[in-house]
Amino acid sequence: MSLFPNNFTKPIGVIGLGLMGQSLIKRLDDASLPLLGFDINPEQIKKLGEHRSASLAQIASSCDEVLLAVFSTDQVRDTLFSANGLFAHTKEPIVIICTSTCDPGEIKQIAEDVENAGHHFFELPISGTSMQLARGDCLGLMGGSVSLSEQLADLLDVITPHRQYIGTAGDASKAKLAINLVLGLHRAALAEGLNFGVKLGLDPEKLLQTLQNSAAASSVMKIKGPLMVSRTYDKPQSKIAQSLKDFGLIADLAKHEELMLPLAEVYIKLLESQLHDGHGDMDNAMIYEAIFHNRLKNKSH
Repeated sequence: MSLFPNNFTKPIGVIGLGLMGQSLIKRLDDASLPLLGFDINPEQIKKLGEHRSASLAQIASSCDEVLLAVFSTDQVRDTLFSANGLFAHTKEPIVIICTSTCDPGEIKQIAEDVENAGHHFFELPISGTSMQLARGDCLGLMGGSVSLSEQLADLLDVITPHRQYIGTAGDASKAKLAINLVLGLHRAALAEGLNFGVKLGLDPEKLLQTLQNSAAASSVMKIKGPLMVSRTYDKPQSKIAQSLKDFGLIADLAKHEELMLPLAEVYIKLLESQLHDGHGDMDNAMIYEAIFHNRLKNKSH
């Protein structure tokens, strides 16, 4: 059942209509659930359609459960607590389900502030690309109270059938960043290996097939390998800018804990080279191009 007795007769709110937000909408549409969406970008609103687009005030007054898929932790707080934010428009309790990848310490504080304001907060960062989320084969990382996860089970089944309870609010973001660290380095290793083979004269498609049949095979290779081989990045499943934002969070946490992440430091420089070249909205498989063009060497001269 839904936390509130509406049996999904009330729409589900979706705030943030980028790649992940669009995939959340597909999940809700596939389950024939009503929804209302909001984004600060008018183009994203246009994709949703006039009859399902709404202001924050309309979502606050119409929805008991709201999914957040905004870019950053600051945007999460602003969406909820700013002068024109969600909570400014209602005193009725709302369940916030935050799918954004956030700073763990800050999201823990936001969760406490939400509860103190009389609402409910549930952390649900998604491990997987937007395409994987749309298909329902991603992993949802749950942070919050167990009782709330049980009350939201029907809606969570729609969003992400595969999910794992991690711990209290903030813990799911910690797990998501650890996963993203490994994924990013997998992408870099794949890009480097493909570049190495291609520069030695191997056919990239055959090399990718060989890698997929070898001990080096991974899910990253299956998803990102074809993009690297074809060198097409303009239909992103996950963007360079998003990856750089996440690795910024990883680097900050590592610095705070006095951890050495030498491979992550190189990966961040590769991402920065692509952002500098204007490729922030390209798929993060474009890390292949940074290695192909020796961008670290070029940047240092």
